[in-house]
Amino acid sequence: MSEQPQVFSNRWADAAAPGDRDASHDQCDCLPRSRRAPARPVGFHSERQDTTAPGWLRLLDLVEEAAADGREVFQPLTELTAQERRQVVTLPPTVAKLTAVKHLGLYGSNLVRLPPEVGAMTSLEEFTPYTSYRLHWFPYELTRCRGLRRSTVSTRAVYGNFKYRPPFPALSAGPGGATGLDLGDLDPRVSGATAIRTCSVCDRGFDGAGLRQVWISGRVGADVLPLLVNACSAACVAALPAPAGGYVPAPHTGGPGLVQPDAC
Repeated sequence: MSEQPQVFSNRWADAAAPGDRDASHDQCDCLPRSRRAPARPVGFHSERQDTTAPGWLRLLDLVEEAAADGREVFQPLTELTAQERRQVVTLPPTVAKLTAVKHLGLYGSNLVRLPPEVGAMTSLEEFTPYTSYRLHWFPYELTRCRGLRRSTVSTRAVYGNFKYRPPFPALSAGPGGATGLDLGDLDPRVSGATAIRTCSVCDRGFDGAGLRQVWISGRVGADVLPLLVNACSAACVAALPAPAGGYVPAPHTGGPGLVQPDAC
């Protein structure tokens, strides 16, 4: 008697959005895909969110609905068409209202960045941006979600991952501070965001203080992620915790000259 084939459940069945994946994503070749690939400088994605796009407007409505009904699971992309998902490259700052959400699902997104306001989602326990291959880094503010224990991230797509150590973008606003910047209108290709309003560490406004940007590799949920810190002072940089073991052992400014531990 022949054995019955084993059937595996699809754990992403309720997270995957409908429609053609190619129609919902832009291609990304920012990072090499193996440790044998030649090293080359990398940079942030330059896309700005089109705030008139139907997908963005629908997302704004979904955030308001979730905030109003106090839902604990928020998977907004499952309610967008493939074309609408392609129009969304970040989340709105209004996600700060989602203080009841325990699971944020962003499976298969076209995101290139997350806003620091995700750190206000203080009930968050699970974070799943799996197969979001254009999401190479995360805001340090995500560490404010103290209850976050479970995560599923496509770690081969992130800067400095332990599998083949792709480089980090060089940060021009280093620990010495950069003054004279219009923090309300930034070039995302240079700064990683179009605006920076508060310090990632102390949460205060900059009030004329110079912007200091550093990278740190820290554990978020089940993963060690590259976290971008926007600090208002040298004291805030000094207050950062020690990076995760096996990664660059101190906050740094990235760039092709950065020495990383060997890939695993």
